[in-house]
Parts: sequence; C-alpha cells; structure tokens
Amino acid sequence: MTKAEIVAEIASKTGIEKVAVQATVEAFMDTVKNSMINGQNVYLRGFGSFIIKKRAEKTGRNISRNTTLIIPAHNIPSFKPAKTFVTKIKNSVKVK
Repeated sequence: MTKAEIVAEIASKTGIEKVAVQATVEAFMDTVKNSMINGQNVYLRGFGSFIIKKRAEKTGRNISRNTTLIIPAHNIPSFKPAKTFVTKIKNSVKVK
C-alpha cells in the first residue's frame, strides 16, 4: 500500500477531502521524522513504536578488494510493532 492509497482510504472512510488528509499524513510523517532526528522515540499505543537503534562499531570486509574497513558506530531508525498488532497479523494472515 502506498501513501496515495492510504490517503484515498482515509478520505473515503472519513469523508474528508483528499487534500486535507494528504496534509495530515505529511504532517504526521514530518513530526515522527523530526522527533527521531532530535533523539526521541515515538510510541503509538496498539500500533507500535518508532525507535532509534544504536549500532556498535564493527569491522567490515570488501570481498572484491580483499580489504577490511571500520564501520563507525551509528544510529538507525527502526519500527517495533505492538504485541496486539503482531497477534492480529498472526491470526489473520495465512502462510502460503
């Protein structure tokens, strides 16, 4: 599902114009991004958490050149779904 499909779905369910829904979705995503850039996690009860994971420094290898390089410690954004959300997915989606 794309962002445009999400906007269309919300607009059809709520009766709000697509332009207003688009602005709301964009504002939500900007708020989540800015919070994470400022080092804050975002918690949405019943849905999940947007968290910052810390990756330790490690040694990597370039196989084609047969050299090693140091990958510095860094932070990455991550999403951790809520337990209720995971349970609903496990019970509804059938494995092929």
